[in-house]
Amino acid sequence: MEACPSYKPWHNKKTGKTYLKSVQGKCLHYYFYFIDPQLGLCYVRVPTWCPFRLQIYFNGHNQLAALLEQKGIQCSLLDNAIIGSDSFTKAQQLSDDIPIKLLHDKLDAFARAYCPVISHFKQQYHWSIMQIEYATDIIFKRRQDLQNIYDHLTRTAIHCIKAENIATFLGRKLHPNYQDEMGNTFSTRIEGTRIKHTMGKASIKMYDKFGFILRIETTAHDVSFFKNYRTVEHRNGTNSKKLAPMKKGLYSIGPLQKPLFDSNRRDLQFISDLTDPSVGVKKLEKVTTTIVKNHRPYKGFNFFDSYDQKVFLSIASGEFTVSGFQNKHLREKIHDKNTSQISRILKRLRTHGLIKKVSNTYKYYLTRLGSQVITMG
Repeated sequence: MEACPSYKPWHNKKTGKTYLKSVQGKCLHYYFYFIDPQLGLCYVRVPTWCPFRLQIYFNGHNQLAALLEQKGIQCSLLDNAIIGSDSFTKAQQLSDDIPIKLLHDKLDAFARAYCPVISHFKQQYHWSIMQIEYATDIIFKRRQDLQNIYDHLTRTAIHCIKAENIATFLGRKLHPNYQDEMGNTFSTRIEGTRIKHTMGKASIKMYDKFGFILRIETTAHDVSFFKNYRTVEHRNGTNSKKLAPMKKGLYSIGPLQKPLFDSNRRDLQFISDLTDPSVGVKKLEKVTTTIVKNHRPYKGFNFFDSYDQKVFLSIASGEFTVSGFQNKHLREKIHDKNTSQISRILKRLRTHGLIKKVSNTYKYYLTRLGSQVITMG
C-alpha cells in the first residue's frame, strides 16, 4: 500500500457542475523486477488505481554495455560500472548519444506488458524524468593508488567546499535570498565512504566504488533545476529562443547530459587541486617572488598576509568560477579600495599568472595556476 494520485467525483455548488477532481490517495502497488536485454536490471512500479501512473527504473551503464556489445566492442561490467573496454573513447561517444527513441519504445512496451488495463482507455503515456543521475568514473589500475589519496581528499573537501562552491559546481549563482537546503554530508557505508554536496533538489556525490573507482555523480530530483537554451512558447502564441528551465520530458535526457557532465567536471577540477599538496608547494615560489616587467616591479604575494588572503579569497569565490569577475565585483568584496587600486591589484595578479583577461572585455578568470595555488593555500 503506497500513496498514489487518483480522482473523486466533485459537485461544484457555485457552478452546478459535477466532475472528477484529482486527489492524493493510497492503493496497492505491484513491483515487477526483470532483466531486459538492452537495459539490464529494471523495475516497473504499477498502481492499481486510475490514472495508473507508472514508475520505471533502469541503469544507463547496462544500456551502454549492451550498445558496446552490439558494436562489437568488448567491455567489462561490474555492478553498474564499466571497468574495462577495448575503446573508452567509443564508449564515451555512445554514452553521449544514447538513442532516446529506442528508450521511448522500450518504456511503451513495458507499459503494455505490465499495465495492460491502459489499452481500454486508448491513451499513450507521456514519459517524464522523475530522477536522473550522471556519473563520471575515474578508474585506477591499482587499488592502493586511490586509497593513498582518497582519505586526504574527503577530509579536505568536507572543509574546503563551501556553499558558493556547491552552487558553482551545479552551474548556479548563490543569491543572498536563497532559502532551500544546502550543505555537505559525509557518511560511512558498507561499500565505503561518501561525501555529498546538496543544493535544493540537486546534489553531487563523490565516493570510492569497489575501492578502485573514484565516482563523481550529479543527481537531480527535479531536472528543471538546470537550464538550457531552447524555444519557449509564450502565452500570446509567439516563440523565442532563450535560457529556460529544462523540460521534464523524456527527450530532455539528451540536453541534460552537458550540464550534468559540466557539474562533474567542475567538481573534479576542484578536488584535483587537493590531491597532491606538493603541487601548491612547487608553484608557490612563482607567486611569492617579485617580478619586474617593463622596468616596473610587481611584488609577490604573501599567503600569511591578511590583506593578500582577502584578495585570494575574493578572486577564488565560487560565484566567479562560471561567469568570471570584474573590477566592480572585487570592490564589493574589498571595500577599502577604489577603482584605481583594484586595477593595480588585477595587474599584479595577471603578471604573476594567477588570473587571465578575456579578450575585448573587462572580465577575468582564475588560471589553472591560480586555482591550484590558491586552493592549496
